[in-house]
Amino acid sequence: MTVVDRETFQAELDRLRTKEKAHTREGDTIAAARRRLPMVEVDAGLELLGPDGPVTLLDTFEGRRQLIAYYFMWNPGRPAPEQCEGCTFYTNQVAELANLHSRDITFAVFSQGRNVSTAPADAQTSYAESLRYRDFMDWRMPWYSAQPSLDTLLVGRQKGLFHLVCYLREGDRVFETYWTNRRGVEAMDNSYALMDLTIHGRQESWEDSPEGWPQERTNVRTDTGAPTWTPGPGRPLTQWPRLAAGRSDNLGTATASEQPPHPCH
Repeated sequence: MTVVDRETFQAELDRLRTKEKAHTREGDTIAAARRRLPMVEVDAGLELLGPDGPVTLLDTFEGRRQLIAYYFMWNPGRPAPEQCEGCTFYTNQVAELANLHSRDITFAVFSQGRNVSTAPADAQTSYAESLRYRDFMDWRMPWYSAQPSLDTLLVGRQKGLFHLVCYLREGDRVFETYWTNRRGVEAMDNSYALMDLTIHGRQESWEDSPEGWPQERTNVRTDTGAPTWTPGPGRPLTQWPRLAAGRSDNLGTATASEQPPHPCH
């Protein structure tokens, strides 16, 4: 750790700011190219499950012209502690939707319901579990099951991996305009963005940090509410405050001992 006077500190920060501004301008250039991508038409009548029964992809726009769908890696039959910590981490940061709505954009979660058949009974059971998880986490965004049409919605892409997909509605027609996955879904995040401004960063092992900096964290699966990392047991970090507030994490699922190993680990 290097300690200097204010003038030296500011000079170093100014040099870094030049790179930050270049990064911002490059991001603007990429966003402009994204707005000029061609698009592909998607069947607007594809079936999803909503709280009141089957709905279409077109219905999920809620009358708005654009839709951003986050494909949640839902693990059917698994209890709350064994749900995906990454999906929980990102979804938990999408709280205020009014700003998106003001730009004619709907944000919704599409639960994937991985590793089960698409038979209606299985899809309904998986979806009911995921709705109980949404309620446990106190999330308010629209929540659907994409399981009945998942192979078509994510054609050519890996199911059981989180995705962000953008759609455009033109009348009764729907077009896919952009998609991303893995670190691309950090667009939903503000916590990592804020961590990146701090001297210790995200404190994860892949980061290029000075020797001796803390780097034992992962994307928030812990044994307790304390910020300590565990590679397998525990639960997604943001579940702990819900439990402390007395919320039930009973999803009506089977016990972990009756299921195969958790796929997120």
